[in-house]
Amino acid sequence: MKRTKLLQELRMIRFEEAYQGWTESRFTQEEAARILGVSDRTFRRYLLKYEEKGLDGLIDKRLEQLSHKRAPVDEVIRLTELYKRDYSGWNVKHFFSFYKRKHSGRRSYTWVKSTLQKEGLVVKTEKRGLHRKKRERAPLEGMMLHQDGSDHEWIPNERWDLIVTMDDATSKHYSMFFVEEEGTMSSFQGMKEVIQEQGLCCSLYTDRGHHYWHTPEAGGAVDKQQLTQFGRAMHQLGIEMIPAYSPEARGRSERAFRTHQERLPKELAMHRITTMSEANHYLKNIYMPAYNAEFSVLATSEGSVFVPWVSGFIDDILCEQYERTVRKDNCVSFEGLTLQIPKDNYRCHYNKVKVRVHYYANGQLAIFHGPRKLAEYDNKGQLKGLLNKKVA
Repeated sequence: MKRTKLLQELRMIRFEEAYQGWTESRFTQEEAARILGVSDRTFRRYLLKYEEKGLDGLIDKRLEQLSHKRAPVDEVIRLTELYKRDYSGWNVKHFFSFYKRKHSGRRSYTWVKSTLQKEGLVVKTEKRGLHRKKRERAPLEGMMLHQDGSDHEWIPNERWDLIVTMDDATSKHYSMFFVEEEGTMSSFQGMKEVIQEQGLCCSLYTDRGHHYWHTPEAGGAVDKQQLTQFGRAMHQLGIEMIPAYSPEARGRSERAFRTHQERLPKELAMHRITTMSEANHYLKNIYMPAYNAEFSVLATSEGSVFVPWVSGFIDDILCEQYERTVRKDNCVSFEGLTLQIPKDNYRCHYNKVKVRVHYYANGQLAIFHGPRKLAEYDNKGQLKGLLNKKVA
């Protein structure tokens, strides 16, 4: 029974009780009206209707009338057919975003959800518990970023890692891309995209993955003194790293990944995307802007603490760096390759000098002496040319 009809029947039962008490002079009209939860005037109106037509006079005829706001049958059919044809299996919120954006839908989210539930196309879920304590967001953009990866079967029979870098204050995603496997280079790529577009953030919140932190004991505290390659780069840029000690601590990014795992496979299938390059193009140009428009929120304080990156040579910081000692023939050994240092105008030779080998995301290499880049090499160790540039 609908709630409105149930309430109407209860009102009629209570009216009989109130009416009998009033006729027996046990209640005044004011007390009888209070029993029904109405005013004295409304109770007197009920008396007139009851004396004229009996209990039938108390029935609210509006309940039998169709609302002028009610959607026409053909509109309901169009919605259900659209869902069954193109969006079967999508959750309501995901479908609703496409209904509004792609199909110019004008109905509310509640109407769409109720309609699909009535037609048996989506299942009602139990309401989640409301009693939980949440960590407040950072008040300003750029104060804290989250970076994490999610392994999932994004397209049939293919598992990739999705790397996301997002803002704690707004949940806005600054970088999203697929890689074969999460690691140091994918973390560098995510931060590079953020720094180039937004600038330097204050802090970065991550899990305790081995490319972020050294953890002496499994499940224990991280070693903040012995830095990984990624940790060294963040320290060099002045970005504080913060370790998370549980999935709940990374709640915002975990919830975002649940949304991506629910939505992305369906959208990639809809657009017949089967390769990683196509998927990354879709992420950057279509999915991420739409996600940010729907899910990002305003920061609690106006402004941003991002610091624009103006020093250049970001690749020479966001890379793996290894110390080597130059041999007598002015060569450096690295990963089975022999890197020849060419003659320059700064030193007669580099015999026994400590240098740094930079290993970049594209597999290429470079040798630095202090802040000066001595030479660049391709991924086979072949000399590319002299640059003698300084890194910030």
